[in-house]
Amino acid sequence: MFVAFYASAEIGCFLALGWEPPARVLDLFTEFRAETNGLTVQHGNGLLGALAYFGLPMMGGDEKTAMRDLILTGGPWTDEEQVAILDYCQEDVDALLRLLPAMLGWLASENDRDHQRLGQALLRGRYMAAAARMEHMGVPIDVATLHRLRIGWSAIKLALIREVDKGYGVYDGQTFKMALFEEWLSRKQLPWPRLQSGKLALDDDTFRQMARAYPEVAPLRELRHALGTLRLNNLRVGTDGRNRCMLSPFRSKTGRNQPSNAKFIFGPSRWLRGLIKPAPGYGIAYLDFGSQEIAIAAALSGDPAMIEAYTSGDPYLSFAKQAGLAPPEATKETHKAERNRCKAIVLGVGYGMGAESMASRSGISVVEARGLLRRHRDTYRVFWAWAEDNVNVALVGGTLRTVYGWPIRCGAGTRANDRSLLNFPMQANGAEMLRLAACMATEAGLRVCAPIHDALLLEAPLGRLDEDVRRLTAIMVEASEMIMGGLACRVDAEVVRHPDRYRDEGGGEMWDRVLGILHAAEAEDAA
Repeated sequence: MFVAFYASAEIGCFLALGWEPPARVLDLFTEFRAETNGLTVQHGNGLLGALAYFGLPMMGGDEKTAMRDLILTGGPWTDEEQVAILDYCQEDVDALLRLLPAMLGWLASENDRDHQRLGQALLRGRYMAAAARMEHMGVPIDVATLHRLRIGWSAIKLALIREVDKGYGVYDGQTFKMALFEEWLSRKQLPWPRLQSGKLALDDDTFRQMARAYPEVAPLRELRHALGTLRLNNLRVGTDGRNRCMLSPFRSKTGRNQPSNAKFIFGPSRWLRGLIKPAPGYGIAYLDFGSQEIAIAAALSGDPAMIEAYTSGDPYLSFAKQAGLAPPEATKETHKAERNRCKAIVLGVGYGMGAESMASRSGISVVEARGLLRRHRDTYRVFWAWAEDNVNVALVGGTLRTVYGWPIRCGAGTRANDRSLLNFPMQANGAEMLRLAACMATEAGLRVCAPIHDALLLEAPLGRLDEDVRRLTAIMVEASEMIMGGLACRVDAEVVRHPDRYRDEGGGEMWDRVLGILHAAEAEDAA
């Protein structure tokens, strides 16, 4: 057994050296996160924080930061610095030897309800090895186009504002004006959430939700997001043309990865994903679980009506039929409006939204959203009883756990709310499903480039691409069955072959606009 604290770092070194990762990994970071998830940890979740939690001796924080900074310079180092670096590494090993005995009580607890605590820990350690493999693989990037974008970005931003703002008239130079935006909303007769102060809510979450409800908002949202968050120089791309960054496994309360939005190609604006391009002779495939949260809710609650809705292939239209909002013979084409309203409710329930949020997201009134929510409760009574039981258990101080044991602590000293607790089983088991799939896929030798929420990005030589897509699809289905007690989650695959590039559905229009501006600017410079 290989014991580490944040094992993906050590295993990344193994892979760089051409060594096989350890067969069994016990990562004390993942287990410290598990045992304190939902609690406020005074000194953080790092090694020093874990040592402080148990009152164990440790290196000073300033000293640790100084040594990290020294290492990150990349050398060359003096003889004295090399000795100091080795001593620093040894101190981390010694700290681990102090920490392991303190944590053994957690790992071998006789009170654990399923007596599988150590096995669950090893499963999480197994994922840290998978994360290291994916970090090592990286995502293929069109470096030439990235370089062009970096050079021309200042001019592109100005041209983007001019072009996109033609349909809105909400910018004064490079400045977004709330008063002008309020006038545009009034002209279009679009509702918009407001803060308690009465001012328009202009945060990106609000813009994202409203863009889903009102497609005419989407270009403006994409522009604001690009201008406000995009720092092309922060995107990490190596000399081999691949995007790599720390995936930060288990950082979220649901156990999901939390890579840096600035460094990870799937973090910034969606249009930038057009930079993902397979190398000559290769292809990529984006495989995602279809309606994953709905499938998990149906399977784990055992609600027969919800299972029927999911297995129909269209849970949104199925809900409309089950709730009497559409006739049995309705199709996606004949009852598009009814399906879209029901989709907003079904997805909103999965995210723990209330009627007000569902209404603003779907473009319907709060009264109608409340009515649809009541219909959802009436249609899926078994699900709602299960979901509310989970919340009640948590609120009286219980612990919610996924199928394979990722917990969230609740009750006194925690900051959980009803909505996040309602959502936890779907999100956390979804994360677990993806982790299982990543473990099985990387161990099978598949070239998995990255995990993305409910999806995996695969790379393969063109001659093997279709077969590897079939293999990964089968693995993801198997992982879903392991989480959902035999119910299979659908897996959809989008395949891209060189010389084509990846095109995100939500960012394709903006990508075309940016590249058009870039081509025009380059042509003007060349003239």
